[in-house]
Amino acid sequence: MRDETVARSYAEALFELAQRHEGLEAYGAGIGAVAGLLDEDARFRLFLETPRIADADRKAVMKKAFGGELPRQLLNFVLITIDKRRQRLLRAIASQFNLLVDEHLGREHVEVTVARPMDEDTRTVIAQRLSAVLGKEAIPHVRVKPEVLGGLIVRTGDTIYDGSVRRHLEDMRRSLMKAEIPSGAAGAGAS
Repeated sequence: MRDETVARSYAEALFELAQRHEGLEAYGAGIGAVAGLLDEDARFRLFLETPRIADADRKAVMKKAFGGELPRQLLNFVLITIDKRRQRLLRAIASQFNLLVDEHLGREHVEVTVARPMDEDTRTVIAQRLSAVLGKEAIPHVRVKPEVLGGLIVRTGDTIYDGSVRRHLEDMRRSLMKAEIPSGAAGAGAS
């Protein structure tokens, strides 16, 4: 099985567990904390993923580090990933879990590219309009790229809406290049 498929299966199990116990928010924060530590601390990630270290030692450290922080069932879930030698997938599991939560709550992450930074009011308006168009809560992730000149580019899933000034100028240039010059017009002003 590919890692992504395995991570998705584990995330689905964690999602079901979260719905039965403390809730999606607590589990999302908890698995996010574990994934965040793995991202931020290379030594911790190496400790958790190195096969030379006994599983019992890894589990003891996880219990000590997260015992008071995570819901009990979530901690047990993390320990099971160690038993099954899937701990290297914890970051991918967290990512897949977040996707499941977003889907369940009717949220969609949208990449918005603009020419310059925008204020919070503009960001709110964009989120509201995107939510209306998508029919679900849009969560914009804004990137600034001066080369778009103005307007914005929106990417959601595999769909891209390009409303940038740069694209409009490019479309105009192509239209002008395709336009036919009437045969008599070129020499009419030469008299």
